[in-house]
Amino acid sequence: MASSSTSGSERPPAHRGGRPSWWLYRGTGRPHLYAADLQELLPEPPPWRRFDGGPDQPDPPADDSETTRVLGAVPAAAERPLTDHEIAVVDAVNTALLLRRPLLITGDPGVGKSSLAYRVARELGLGRVLRWPITSRSTLRSGLYEYDPIARIHDISADAAAAPGSPAPADRPIGDYLRLGPLGTALLPHRLPRVLVIDEFDKGDADLANDLLGVLENGAYTVPELARLHSAQPDIDIPTDDPGTTATVHAGRVRCHEFPFIAITSNEERPFPPAFLRRCLPIRLERPTHDRLADIVCAHFTDRERSQDRELISEFLRRCDEVGGLSIDQLLNSVHLVSSEVRSHATSLDPNAWNRILGLVWQRLMEEGRA
Repeated sequence: MASSSTSGSERPPAHRGGRPSWWLYRGTGRPHLYAADLQELLPEPPPWRRFDGGPDQPDPPADDSETTRVLGAVPAAAERPLTDHEIAVVDAVNTALLLRRPLLITGDPGVGKSSLAYRVARELGLGRVLRWPITSRSTLRSGLYEYDPIARIHDISADAAAAPGSPAPADRPIGDYLRLGPLGTALLPHRLPRVLVIDEFDKGDADLANDLLGVLENGAYTVPELARLHSAQPDIDIPTDDPGTTATVHAGRVRCHEFPFIAITSNEERPFPPAFLRRCLPIRLERPTHDRLADIVCAHFTDRERSQDRELISEFLRRCDEVGGLSIDQLLNSVHLVSSEVRSHATSLDPNAWNRILGLVWQRLMEEGRA
């Protein structure tokens, strides 16, 4: 396989004209594989990354509205040649898919780290993207499942306090007090990889990376509250992170079939332990080029011509060079203001008004010394 660090001059010609035959994800932004196709084309994992979970869950639901919100419309223009950096990113995604390893995506805030997972899900027809946003209070268990023992105790107490002779309330199963989290849902057995974003992982507690090692290595976890009941209730239904769906957990143990495609994003605010890094494939996203930004703008503003925002994109890139730390969202906000005729109305009364508005919209995101 080609390494993501290989220089452009050393790449095979296939990268320039078409797409290499080993690529499943092609980086075009267009759906080109669907579940049946991918199951046929996805090679077997390495022996040490094979998991025997089952039976498989139904295929995940589609979430076209959320994908469109994040990525915009499916590109209508003809495919353009990929840059060397875009080739490196596509190489990394496909290597992660084939090796069944998480992808650790770093880069400046706002360069599109989390949206990469949505692009993979759209192109390969992998359905709804699961998302686990990390905070300083996030724990491994919160990503795997949530349990509400207080509600269960309250219901048991209410049953015990019922008046004599009154109808006995229905006994609620323990599964009603549990819910699988995004990571727990991603690790359910599926015939194809689920897509999971673990967003801003560096905001978590320093121990979270080490806590995650066993789950990433084994593709499995245990729900102790269910494992204790396995003799009396071996199979228990639990709601998942997919709206309106449940999964049957046997003996309190969950094990994947196909390891999920996990995109772990980081703004590089702190380092991770070597044991965690060893289990991930790294890729650092660079600032998008003018062409790539034009692609993104066209996807979100389908009624605008590509040439309409050429000057604004160039000005945005110049501002990035001057102050650093601007995000794609900030560019999209400014295009929205232009398309809403805010610029023309503002400058008709005050020639400096648009520059003041851009100063508000294009605020610097990065701290001093991190540009």
